[in-house]
Amino acid sequence: MKTKNSRREFIRNLGISGAAANLLLPLPSLGWEPLGQKKQRIIFVFSPNGVIPKHFWPEEEGENFQLKRILEPLAPFKDQLLTLRGIDNRIKGDGDGHMRGIGCLLTGVELFPGDVQGGSDTPAGWSMGISIDQHLKNKLQANANTRTRFGSLEFGVLVPDRADTWTRWSYAGPNQPVAPISDPYQMFNKLYGNVQNRMLLASVLDDLSADFKKVENMVSSEDRQLLQRHVDLVRSVELELKSELEKTQQTANAKNTAEDADHAVPELPPNVQVQNDNMPVISRMQTDLLVNSLMSDFTRVASMQITNSVGNPRMRWLDIDEGHHTISHEPDSNEEAYEQLVKINTWYSEQVAYMAQKLKDTPEPGGDGNMLDHTTIIWTNELGKGNSHTRNSIPFVMVGGGLGYKTGRSLNFGGQPHNRLLLSIAEAMGAPEKTFGNPDYCGDGPLTGLL
Repeated sequence: MKTKNSRREFIRNLGISGAAANLLLPLPSLGWEPLGQKKQRIIFVFSPNGVIPKHFWPEEEGENFQLKRILEPLAPFKDQLLTLRGIDNRIKGDGDGHMRGIGCLLTGVELFPGDVQGGSDTPAGWSMGISIDQHLKNKLQANANTRTRFGSLEFGVLVPDRADTWTRWSYAGPNQPVAPISDPYQMFNKLYGNVQNRMLLASVLDDLSADFKKVENMVSSEDRQLLQRHVDLVRSVELELKSELEKTQQTANAKNTAEDADHAVPELPPNVQVQNDNMPVISRMQTDLLVNSLMSDFTRVASMQITNSVGNPRMRWLDIDEGHHTISHEPDSNEEAYEQLVKINTWYSEQVAYMAQKLKDTPEPGGDGNMLDHTTIIWTNELGKGNSHTRNSIPFVMVGGGLGYKTGRSLNFGGQPHNRLLLSIAEAMGAPEKTFGNPDYCGDGPLTGLL
């Protein structure tokens, strides 16, 4: 993949710093493309309770690396893969490790004081700032070239109905958590309900016109005139609906190749209950809807939150009866629990691989490769390791070419604050910022070495 320096790297290599560098940063010709120059998509994926580092992180750095057991499902995408070790969530303050782990993950800033109790730590409330996904949404929506119908879409998989610091990672602003939609049918109605309602209304109006004809010879001339005005009104509404439906179909056809046009509105399996044992099928349903929404350009920013911080699903389809969070507290010496955690995290990896494959199998609307070439999946977690509650070496794995990074590499950043990664993401999306979240952890700005 062709690489290029970031704007900051280019200026730094010239030996320019300070105020002069800040003046040069906005110039479009220096190192990266401004917002809207190319179609880029980003998907944030969350899974909980840390990983088993020994079976997660590659030992080698650079291009010649071997995938460990947990990441093995991503082997087909190794040339479009980036593993980012040594990125720490250093945010302190109120809340326990899980709460700060999820609540500060995309915001990079502290939690407000609050009354949600976390273990033996101090209680806490919501995050003090906007999350990177919502920040990018706002930037894209402010630009006519990148504005989409929804701006962003937040998918969930078995996220609890309760709203607290453990269950939210997306924030529209301080004290403004964004709730994910965990019911695939509810998400389907959000995405496609308007089209279906128009079709239903058109059918109702057809029946109404037929009823008018039945009674027109049975009423006075005055009443017939009144009915005729109703019929004319119905016909005008029908014509408007027909026009809208034709526009919808034309849009779907224009944004999909001929062989994929019939997938513009996906079909979901019926009567799937949102419950623990249906977690695998719900994950696939939500992923299918997510990819279709990107293909239709409903949004270019999406998130998939699989359960929540301290998520405790019982993965009986993996022959594991105990809850994930419960198992994650077991010591490494518990060999059975250790192996179960490897299997659980491998299953999460499989969900990311399924998403990547769906994108890769979908031609980019308008040509130019496939959708994975223009989309980056960022898979992350609230903890580095479950039984220690560490937020050092938070899992960050990227798949796809949407951010323009040099992929096919294993990198180790040696303990850099994750705020710098958030800045790198904003810059790669053409919306650079000097700081994001707590400025104390933004260091020298975006991370170097990604391009």
